[in-house]
Parts: sequence; structure tokens; C-alpha cells
Amino acid sequence: MNEKIYTIPVTMAFEKNDGCPFCTLMHELEVTELDLILGASMMEPDVRIETNKQGFCGEHYDKMFELKNRLGLGLMLESHLDAIKKGVSIKNGLFVKDPGAVTSDYLGKLNNDCYVCSRINEKFSKMIETAAILWEREKQFREMTKTQPYFCFPHYELFLQVAPKYISKKNYPDFLNDINELQTKVLNELQCDVSWFCKKFDYRYDKEPWGNAKDSIERTIKFLCGEKDKKQRL
Repeated sequence: MNEKIYTIPVTMAFEKNDGCPFCTLMHELEVTELDLILGASMMEPDVRIETNKQGFCGEHYDKMFELKNRLGLGLMLESHLDAIKKGVSIKNGLFVKDPGAVTSDYLGKLNNDCYVCSRINEKFSKMIETAAILWEREKQFREMTKTQPYFCFPHYELFLQVAPKYISKKNYPDFLNDINELQTKVLNELQCDVSWFCKKFDYRYDKEPWGNAKDSIERTIKFLCGEKDKKQRL
């Protein structure tokens, strides 16, 4: 496969063959961004300006706290709280009829933004595009796509949305066939496993083997919703 720097993470995620490859990429991006924000990037003035402006979502505050760099997090919060104080100051409303509306607008933007999420989303969108480009250009990548365990529904949707922009009209039907065949196979397997899981609670099936049904609930949730957190940091 003709690899370049921007294709390597995508290729490696597909080579792992461990759940949804796009979930793997999202997790790797998140780990990298969290390590950077409490490490090398923390004291960079341009980064601090952005973190002060955007803040973080509750999920990423929790994850930064779990990294146990409390001084780094404290320094960032000190700066961010100072920015918030200025942002909700009555001074921002002196030249409008309703200063409260200005504060409300500021808080609305702050409460719906996150520096880490925005960084991840920006890079991840390019990785989805790269996957579509690789599928179009590389036969080996097409084969890897067909043999993935599954694509979670959120990333399956994104892949389908992006693919027509980078895959030719001639090859697009083959792409659809490959990915839909994979998803249909997984869907049918999960349906059977969940059905058997439910039957195992009936005394008539008590002595029957579980087969692949024991963890079918967990696997189905990952298939439908994605796997945001891996058990171990990569």
C-alpha cells in the first residue's frame, strides 16, 4: 500500500481489525489531544487563548482530571475562570439595551463548545475522507474494509456521507455493496445472539449452551452507538 504520513493512522486502525476502525481513530485522537493539552501545549499562548475562549465539555474535564496532572489542570482553570469573569462582565452590555442578553449569548456559546472536541472533530473529518480516498485508490485497503469486524452506526453513516465525494461513480456501487454486506452480516449475527440471550432466561433453555450470546448486549450497543472509550489507553 502506498502510504503517506496522513494515511498511516487510518491504515493502522484498519489493520488492527478490532471493533470499528473509526472508533479506534477517535480514541487515539482523544488520547493525543488530552496528553498535549496538559503537557506540551498547556503554556503556549495561542492554545491558552483558544482554551480560554472555548473551554471544555464535562466529559473532557473528567478525563483530564483522571490524568492526575492537577497542577496543569489548575493553571488552565485559573486562566479560563479569569476569561469567563470578563466574558460575563456587565461592561460587555453597556451599549446594548439588555446586558443580560449579552451574558446569556456568551454563556450559550461557552456551554456548547469544547477545545478538545473541536480539535478531534477537525482531524477526524479528514481521516474519514482519507479512508474514502484509500478505498478508491488502494486494492489492499478495499480488502481490509471488507474484513473489518463492523462499523458502528454513527461512523457507518459518516462513511456513507463522505464516500461519494471521493469514490468514483464507477466504483461507488462496489463500495456500497462491500460495506453494506458487512453491516448486514453483523446485524443478522447480533439479532440472533440477542434473541438467544433473551431465550436463555426461559427455564426451558436453561441447560442449552450460551454460544456467542453472553456478551451480545454489550456488542450490540457498541455496534449501534460506537465505542467512545477503550478499556486501555493506546
